[in-house]
Parts: sequence; C-alpha cells; structure tokens
Amino acid sequence: MKSIWVNSIRTPFVLTFLLLMLKMMLFRHFIFDNVQLTGLLADAAALLTLLCVFELAVPARWKPLGHGIVNAIVSVSLFAATVYFSYYGTVPIYTALYGLDQVGQIQDSVEASIQASYYLLLVDVVALAIVGLWSLVKGTRLFAKHPIARPENVLISLVAFAVISGGFIRYNHDIPNELVQAESLGFLNYEITAGYKASRNGSVSVEAFAEIAALHEDLEKSFATSHGGATKGNGDTPALFGTAKGKNVILIQMEAFQNFAIHLSVDGQAVTPNLNALIDDSLYFPRFFQTIGQGNTSDAEFMSNASIYPTGVIAMSTGYGDREIPSMPRMLAQDDYVSNTFHINDVSFWDRNQLYPALGFTRYYDRPSFNNDKFNAFGASDMELYRVGLEKLKAFHDANTPFYAQFVTASSHHPFKVPKDLQRMKMPEALEGTQLGNYLISLNYTDYALGEFIHNLKANGMWDDTVLVAYGDHFGLQPKDNDPAWVSEQLGITYDEHVSRFNIPLIIRVPGVKGEMKEQVGGQVDIVPTLANLLGVNIKKRGYLAFGHDLLNVEHNVVGMRYYLPTGSFFNNDILFVPGKGFDDGTAIDLKTLQQVTDFSKYRNDYEYMLSLLKLSDQYAQSLPER
Repeated sequence: MKSIWVNSIRTPFVLTFLLLMLKMMLFRHFIFDNVQLTGLLADAAALLTLLCVFELAVPARWKPLGHGIVNAIVSVSLFAATVYFSYYGTVPIYTALYGLDQVGQIQDSVEASIQASYYLLLVDVVALAIVGLWSLVKGTRLFAKHPIARPENVLISLVAFAVISGGFIRYNHDIPNELVQAESLGFLNYEITAGYKASRNGSVSVEAFAEIAALHEDLEKSFATSHGGATKGNGDTPALFGTAKGKNVILIQMEAFQNFAIHLSVDGQAVTPNLNALIDDSLYFPRFFQTIGQGNTSDAEFMSNASIYPTGVIAMSTGYGDREIPSMPRMLAQDDYVSNTFHINDVSFWDRNQLYPALGFTRYYDRPSFNNDKFNAFGASDMELYRVGLEKLKAFHDANTPFYAQFVTASSHHPFKVPKDLQRMKMPEALEGTQLGNYLISLNYTDYALGEFIHNLKANGMWDDTVLVAYGDHFGLQPKDNDPAWVSEQLGITYDEHVSRFNIPLIIRVPGVKGEMKEQVGGQVDIVPTLANLLGVNIKKRGYLAFGHDLLNVEHNVVGMRYYLPTGSFFNNDILFVPGKGFDDGTAIDLKTLQQVTDFSKYRNDYEYMLSLLKLSDQYAQSLPER
C-alpha cells in the first residue's frame, strides 16, 4: 500500500497538482490574508481541468517535462500576480501582460515591491529543474514507472472538473467586486472570467454614439431628480462661466502626490510651501480623489483631458490609443489653441506615442527634448522639465497664440530617491531612511521645482494670462510599507488606509478669481467639465460627452473608483463606499470623521447610478472612431 502511495505521489500529474495547490494556498495567504475552503475547491477544479488537458495532449515520454512546464508557468504567474498586488493592491488579469515592456523602466519600483517570502512560490521550480537535469545527466528516472491512465478516463475527469469549474464561474461571474470575485473563483477561474467578459464587451459601433449620449442624458436627469437637483442654480448661466475665456492653460500632473502633504510640517519644515502659497490665491479642492485604472499615470492624463472613466481592464493608452478621443485639446483647437504636453520619459512608455495623438495634442516633448541630469531612474528632473516647457510656451505667449499645456512630473516617483545634494528637507531620526521620509523629501522637491516654474512664469509676464491647474495622479505611499496608525503617529494626522491613500489635491488658479477652499468632492474625471466652464466652453454644444461634473456647479457629486478598489466603489459628498458581493454587504467610511458608517442604505441610488455611469462610459469609449 505504501509503495502505491509513494509511486502515485511521484507521478508528474499528482506531484504537479499537489505543489500547485500548496502555492494556491500561499497565494491566498499573500493576497487575501486567509485560505478559504470553497475558494480552494475552485482552485482545485481549475487546476485539475488544466492538468487533464495536458495529460491528454502530451505523449507519455514527455509528460514529466510537460507538467514541469505547467508548474513553472503557473508558479511564475502567481509570483508576478503577488508582486503586482503588493504594488497596485489589485489582482491583475491577463491584460496586464500588455504592460510587460514597461517593467524595465520601473525596475526600482518593482524590486522594492518584492518580499523574500514571495520566492516560496518559485523554490520548487528551481529545485525540480536542478533534479531533472541531474537525473538526465546520470541517466536515472525522476518519476516512477506507472500505468498510463486510459484516455477515456482522463477525458471523463476533464469534463467533470470543467463542469465543476464552470459552476464556480457561473455562480460568481456577476460579482462587481473584483477582489471578492477573485477570492471566490480562484486565480485561474478569475482569469478565464476576465477573458470571457472581454469577449462579450467587444467594440460598439460608431452609430451607437447618439444612443449612448441619450442614455447618459437620461441617467443624469434621473440622478439629479433623485437628489432634488444635483446641480446648482436653475438653468441660468453657471457660476464662473467664461471667467477665464481666452486664457492660456497649464495642467501640472504631480507624480504620486497625496493631499495629506498639503500644509503639513515636519520638525517645523513645511513640506509644500509653494503649493501652500498657491492655494491662498486659488480654488482648492481638498476632497479630491484619484479615479485611475490599470494605466496609472497615463490613465490620469487620459481622464484629466477627456472626462471618460478608464475601463479598469487595460491602460487606456494601450487599449484606445488608436481612437480619436474627444478631449480638451480638441475642443480648444476650435478656438485656435495649440496644445503641447511635456514628459521627461520616452514617449513609448505606456504607449504615450499613441495616447497623445489620440487626445489631439499638437505636439509632445519627451526624453530627447531634455538634458538628462540623472535625477532618478526616469532621467531628467522636474526643474529640467519646466525649463524646456517654459521656453516653448514663452514663444507662444510672445506670438499671442493661446496655448494648452500639460506637464507630467516624475521627480516624486516611487521609490522616492532624491539625490542627496538636491534634498531640501531633513527628516527626523524616526523617519530617516523610511519610505515615508523619502516620500516627503521627494514631494518637497516637486513643490520646490513648481515654485520656481511659477516664479519664472511671473518673471516672463505670463502669469496673469494663465490658468494653472495642479493635481495628483495617484497615491504614493505603499500600504505594505506604511501602517496607517504608524503614519498617523509620525505625522500627527489621521491617515486612513483608503480615504487618505486615494485623496489627491486639486488646485485651480484663475487670474482675477479670489482664492477659496471648496469642500465639494471630486475626481480626475471632473477636471474637464470644471475647466471648460471656466473657459466658457459648452461641452454639449460641441458634441462631446463628459462623465464627470463641473465642480463649481454641482450640489451632489458621485465619483466612481475601480481597479484600486472594486467596481461599484464611489466617493460622494459624505462617504467612501466599497461594495462586498453587492451593495448590502459593503462598507462605508465617513469622509470627515474617517469612521465607519453602519447605516448607508440611503446611498443605494448612488451605487446604482455609478454602476450605470461606468457601463455607459465604457460603451462610449468603445464607440469612439479609429483615427
């Protein structure tokens, strides 16, 4: 009996299954902090289905190699998914593979996300490879001889396991919360489900645009009615409409910039003295949140120029870079604006060479346009970014040509290493060398460079003719490296793992408009309609749709969040809501007190509205014509 058990364990099929099930348990521990029994059953069904396919397809003499390859591929996938989750906080789907060519340029960030324990997912792959090579050299047999399973029995098993696996998919495929869905389905079934959804979504005909626009208008009217009027006023001219008409526009997208740093001091040193001064003369929105998807910084660029939600399943620059995207550059081109965008990295990074023409920018400036002062892994510093940008924009100003310019900063990029001779803050001993300390130093440098840029705009007579919009692209502090209680203690603030993490600043300085703090909740999707209002541009009359709202003329706003939070998550004037399997088992955090809200039933309309809005936004993106 013992020999039968030992020989069974030594078969490629059984050994591979047992090893991968152990790794599925490890993966669940790393990602979900628990090992759910029903989830393991889903993992087992999917694995057995996969192994049965290989058992049927691979000849007997090659079975050890075939199953070894399966083990290696699944193990590497689990390792990569664990590292990805450690950095992004979401389980990746197969579309993340489109970003593999970007990994080299964020190598420092990737390496900083790997924990030693993650390598447990790969140890046996290396060990089996060594043992296999040794057996090959010695001419010994790695696996015991065993009777070959009858193909009809394997086929019956394959069908049975596939049916069980399909049952898990059928029962859980409609869960909007991706993390709950991944935990319920298991890694392999989750990937299959993602592929199935992608095949169903397909492209939408261009002719569908009118129908989408009508549905969007009906949805907004219904939502406004349910909230007693979601917009301010009664149809008269919106507040501040056209206040900045004809002015130049500069967007500053600040890398990894969280709002808690604004007005923060460490050991008597202001982290953002220049932004603090700018806020005194600007419209400042402290309750503003990231709403990006898989494309991260490039998705922030997409959204802040187009007011369309990222789909969450692919970087918009990669998935929609071949489209003609309605955008601020295209709208302002009708008013004879030129539009330039500046980023010190290679324009191919995140397919920006496709994104910028799709958004209608007149010209982009990337790595070859700047002197590489080797500030960090990306190359040139923010100071160099602004030096080149100012030179180009001054030429337009001198020629009385209105311009729309976007600057994408990179000096505060993870892992937040500022050269010693350029650091302008000294961290206390408790923060020195920590990610939090390095992060604050990098934000301080970002603030310094922006302050110098503003000074030069004034010196060149451009300040009074320019609307300046500064906002963060996404969070900076990595959750695994920064316990919220520890951050709160070190900085003397209340830092919430979700609200504070996703809270980014929005600052809009408009010549002649008095500075004011605006408590209205908003997100990056709201930048276009807010800016269009200030510039006197009627988006609807120009034939475009905006899936955000004008923050200066909305009473009740709801901002959707997905990818970094499950689909169906939203911020409204009161709470951050995160669904469970649905609305009823979700959780809510009060934005002011940062305490959990137990009764959130009155926000069901906001949840249903957001799911509908995201669906329409996705359909709109899919209906956009190719260039």
